Amino acid sequence: MSQDKIKFAVIGCGHIGKRHAEMISRNDAAELVALIDVKPKEALGIESFEGAQFFNSLEDFLASDLSKEVEVVNVASPNGFHAEQALLCLENNKHVVIEKPLSLSVEDAQKVIDTSKKVNKTVFCVMQNRYSPPSEWLKGVIDSGKLGKIFMVQLNCYWNRDDRYYKPESWHGDAKLDGGTLFTQFSHFIDLLYWMVGDISNIQSQMRNFNHEGLTQLKEDSGMVQFDLQEGGLGCINFSTSVWNNNLESSLTIIAENGSIKVGGQYMDKVEVCNIKDYEMPELAPTNPGNDYGAYKGSAANHHYVIENVVGVLKDNAPITVKAEEGLKVVEMIERMYL
Repeated sequence: MSQDKIKFAVIGCGHIGKRHAEMISRNDAAELVALIDVKPKEALGIESFEGAQFFNSLEDFLASDLSKEVEVVNVASPNGFHAEQALLCLENNKHVVIEKPLSLSVEDAQKVIDTSKKVNKTVFCVMQNRYSPPSEWLKGVIDSGKLGKIFMVQLNCYWNRDDRYYKPESWHGDAKLDGGTLFTQFSHFIDLLYWMVGDISNIQSQMRNFNHEGLTQLKEDSGMVQFDLQEGGLGCINFSTSVWNNNLESSLTIIAENGSIKVGGQYMDKVEVCNIKDYEMPELAPTNPGNDYGAYKGSAANHHYVIENVVGVLKDNAPITVKAEEGLKVVEMIERMYL
């Protein structure tokens, strides 16, 4: 491995942006040189990253001499900015790491992919739940064929998001910047569904807004989605952010020819059921806790694996964990669920 550190910039200094910055700073092969946010530096709580130069706009950063040194820009801004900011970085010959979702439309996601190919730069999609031990184990079991034909799949995502989360000054719940519950809250789990069982078809959705009117601009806070699997099985997604007070669960249940599996817990962090013909469940490493958002927890805190993958790909030609085309597929699946 080359001893030269890969230099990163992070745009968006909220909870997730600071998480990216921290994981870059901890990686011996990476260096955080710039942070970018529209808010004043003093209001962001980024004092611990004193070695990084601060910019109030992506345009100012890209026009600076420092930009010439940066190889990778991590886009951790509100969802609605992901595509346009990624495009600007790619056009300035930067690799980009894009927080979920890749974009809020298939059209914009395809523009990002097309531009990345044109400039020969890599797009890394952040779907860090793939790194959780239960997810890696389940993927291995499915790919091994031990389960036989998969008959049914059920994804349940029941979280609490109330006025502690949807604050007037936040982009969360903004129709143009948020995109919807499936994009902001549960796209990680839709990615896991796609990673495990592939594409889906014959999608039929019912959605409701039970208790977020006046709190957000979104049309839905809950829903039920039914679909067919590629190999003929049935599937469904049940989701809600209307759960009272605390998150309830994020779980994936699989009913198959040779067994049943349920990976559950609040963040799909536990194997709750493993009943497979002629198979003994191995002991798994503990799952990292959910990312801390003050009153809330979110998906698994696995961003250090994301940064390790970026470094591995750029320095050693390691395989990329989540390709841009997979990020586009998740966007496309969510779009079809909202139709």
